[in-house]
Amino acid sequence: MKKHIKISTVLLLALTLLVPIAQGEEKDNSEAAIVRNLDIFNSLYKELNTYYVDTIDAQKSIETAINAMLDDIDPYTEYIPAKSREEFQVISTGEYGGIGSYIQERRGEKKGVYISGPYKDSPADRAGVHTGDRILVIDGDTVTGWSSDKVSNKLKGLANTQVRLTVVRPYCDDSIKTFDITRETIKLSPVPYYGVTRGDMGYICLNTFNEHSFAQVRDALIELKKNPAVKSIVLDLRGNGGGLMESAVQIVGLFVPKGTPVLTTRGRDKQSEKIYKTTADPIDPKIPLAVLVDGGSASSAEITAGALQDLDRAVILGSRSFGKGLVQSVRPLPFDGALKVTIAKYYIPSGRLIQEIDYSQRDENGAYQRLPDSLARVFHTAHGREVREGGGITPDIKVDYPELTRLVYNIVRDNWAFDFATRYAAQHPTIDPPATFEITDTIFNEFKQFIDPDKFQYDKVCETGIENLRKVAKTEGYINDETTEAFDRLEKLLKHDLSQDLDTHRSEIEKILAREIIQRYYYQAGETELDTRSDETLDRAHEVFTKPGEYRRILNLK
Repeated sequence: MKKHIKISTVLLLALTLLVPIAQGEEKDNSEAAIVRNLDIFNSLYKELNTYYVDTIDAQKSIETAINAMLDDIDPYTEYIPAKSREEFQVISTGEYGGIGSYIQERRGEKKGVYISGPYKDSPADRAGVHTGDRILVIDGDTVTGWSSDKVSNKLKGLANTQVRLTVVRPYCDDSIKTFDITRETIKLSPVPYYGVTRGDMGYICLNTFNEHSFAQVRDALIELKKNPAVKSIVLDLRGNGGGLMESAVQIVGLFVPKGTPVLTTRGRDKQSEKIYKTTADPIDPKIPLAVLVDGGSASSAEITAGALQDLDRAVILGSRSFGKGLVQSVRPLPFDGALKVTIAKYYIPSGRLIQEIDYSQRDENGAYQRLPDSLARVFHTAHGREVREGGGITPDIKVDYPELTRLVYNIVRDNWAFDFATRYAAQHPTIDPPATFEITDTIFNEFKQFIDPDKFQYDKVCETGIENLRKVAKTEGYINDETTEAFDRLEKLLKHDLSQDLDTHRSEIEKILAREIIQRYYYQAGETELDTRSDETLDRAHEVFTKPGEYRRILNLK
């Protein structure tokens, strides 16, 4: 049994926080307490490793201890072992070595790992890999039982190295395809699409904040401004989970004067305070600007939206953002590991902190505390508008997004739309561009016929509810001929009719089908362009820009 485990001093210091302080002694952070608890942890692990009935997996048990301790601090402080460093680097750099494709893992009857979308002009795309291909073999290894993570790691590799990929392509006579693909450095585009919408509104979709975000947003803005029809700009940050804080400051700088303070970070001591200002001349500090956010907009996305709101530089539309006002830094650890640790809170120009959850406070049940809206302090924007701390960024104009119905959820979850689009693409070499493509009656009826009623999984809430109510009525002594007849009648009225339900929710289903079909011909850019055509939030933004005086009124501009 191996009992010699090398663990860094920093790592052991973190681990000791898991060990209870000896009974009767108060918790403190003195050097004596640190040394004492290091000794406790070392002794505990040695005893466990020596006397436990089975062999202890050193790496697994230590990582479990680390993660349990860090989970108790906040969700953003995490240990990054050497095996995960590459994946972590992809988030910040937007680059990795591979074939350039999304993959997805499926279970059930069609179990396996599938290509869910090659990037445009990527090695996979140029080789002829299609969305919907199921991966069978990689470099001679059969991967049909592998997880998506394991398949992903096998597909990745150094640029200019080759990988042989064998897939099965559904709805195709020659279904087994083999590709020899040369890996490249794949650069994930943070701006999947920009263009003109509603005739005079420039639109930029930004889905992450990495090393390339500023340059791509800047270039998109410059291109849009070349179009004389463009009178306003929309920056779409919905679903953008954030990324590099410096990138957010740079992007704000495209729209405000050089030297404008964007945020202040404050750590555990006063000396750690740092003010971040824009460092370059803006592209356009006056063009009417709107920023779109939702509950998926977090971190750097909230810095961008919040700063532009506090500076009265943009109208914010959508739903309230996530509420992350914490700053992380990555600290190196021995053996190529790293610690991503929360080092500060950030405050946007009005002085407010948008962090929703106070991870240092818990209630009697151990749950983290949220700041009630009623207790949120009031701050003021540059022109005197009231804004509040905590709970993320509250939009100037709220737009309620409709909830996904259970029927549509099941269509997406069980890949009915995905598989139908795969078949459709196999049968149709070309389609209309995203600006004009429509789900016709013919396409929709084909989709209805494509769904096998015997395999379609319903969430039978109504039927289950009636069945439970019958049982309760029987227990309570209310079952008789009259109530039984009433239950039977109600059960018949609420029984699912798949064809009818599909027609009832056609408008929702059409959006899902259109996105899946468009993706196979026009990639992510096409999906995003398609989405702009029927987007209530964009409609509201256009109203703000075109209604006389509305934009200036909202921002309290003189």
